[in-house]
Amino acid sequence: MSSELPKLNVLMCGTGEYTTGWVGTGASKSDKKIGVVGLTLFDLRRLGKVDKLGMVGVNGGKFPAIRKHLDENIGGVYKDMDLSFDAFPEQGKVDPEAYKTAIDKMSPGEAVIIFTPDSTHHAIALYAIERGIHVLVTKPATQLLSHHNELIAAAKKHNVVCFVEHHKRFDPVYSDAKARAQTLGEFNFFNAWMSQPKSQLETFRAWAGKDSDISYYLSSHHIDICCWILQDIAVPTRVVASAAAGIATSEPYNCVPQTEDTITLLVDWQSIKSSKHRGTAVYTASWTAPLKAGVHSAQHWYYMGEKVRLRLSAPAFRRTFIQTFSSQGDITVDQAHRGYDVTVDETGKTWYNPFYMKYSPSESGHFDGQRGYGYISIEKFIDAARSVNAGATKPGDYDTHGLPTIANTVLTTAILNAGRISLDEKRAVAIKKDGETWILE
Repeated sequence: MSSELPKLNVLMCGTGEYTTGWVGTGASKSDKKIGVVGLTLFDLRRLGKVDKLGMVGVNGGKFPAIRKHLDENIGGVYKDMDLSFDAFPEQGKVDPEAYKTAIDKMSPGEAVIIFTPDSTHHAIALYAIERGIHVLVTKPATQLLSHHNELIAAAKKHNVVCFVEHHKRFDPVYSDAKARAQTLGEFNFFNAWMSQPKSQLETFRAWAGKDSDISYYLSSHHIDICCWILQDIAVPTRVVASAAAGIATSEPYNCVPQTEDTITLLVDWQSIKSSKHRGTAVYTASWTAPLKAGVHSAQHWYYMGEKVRLRLSAPAFRRTFIQTFSSQGDITVDQAHRGYDVTVDETGKTWYNPFYMKYSPSESGHFDGQRGYGYISIEKFIDAARSVNAGATKPGDYDTHGLPTIANTVLTTAILNAGRISLDEKRAVAIKKDGETWILE
């Protein structure tokens, strides 16, 4: 059925690490040396789901190096990969609004995938949506809750698919853990940690502390997972943030003075069904973790719920009664150390995660990473856009599928935005619902 649907033309907004693996000075030193978005789309074109591709950045002078990088590291590694794409802006030109030129050349029903600095997501996504273009935007969808609400309304008005690329939802461990959490009754406590080594500050120096922070960049992963788990269980009501600083702003990184090293958000959650049940969540993210830790992203979380059980008593005075009592149930997830490590003399021990993106070729020499959750996250969006274009589904259908649609991810943005306000204004920030719209106070 999928192969019978019309192919989708796709524009990639952003030319950096996640799209191409190229970071200006060469291939990224992270686990995304050949990118994710471009590689996935080239393979989806090979499989007949995608047709014409475009890529837009700010500086057209980067494209010769990017094409050479892709030719060597994708074309030279995997069989049958068509790496052609239209580039914007043209070589020799620098244009921060080149995305408008690229989108203006598109037709309604085509798609845009946005992997650009956080501060640009809203403008690019809205420009595309208003022209009838389907949108997949990386997390965080927006930095402001008001902007997220605006995208929800625009996607509904223009009848397009708008997903947020929260790929952790497609990690089989996270997905299974979510299902098991549903059996643990009322929510009590969640604690998440995610970090990357200090070397990332060299990659992100151009925008770190200026256009975004480490909470938006990393904690958005686990905040979304927590919101996903608690979707029908509890809602966030209050956020207080705290931050450590001093490493990113010092030698050799020299980020702008307002750059935090590690940010922690403390969030109160209120049960939807029980007025007496409240939960607490702690989300911490850092980009100043030690070097050579063996993992690019340290990531783990802990969930605890009240496991409610029912027991039918023996008859008493010709009546039976049900006694309700509670016990605890919890879940611990460590997605940095998955029981798969490799030790090399020069670099020491490294833990790998082929469940995210498998870069080794298949026996036939083709790309073999279709089962990775980084790939699946993009493919789910492509499939949804093609299905809507064919009239088989409607954009609103996906809000009921547990997928990271723009509507289903609004509380993630609410928490992140509240955390930023809490840091800047040194106060607690409330999250409330005004009618059908979530707001901050």
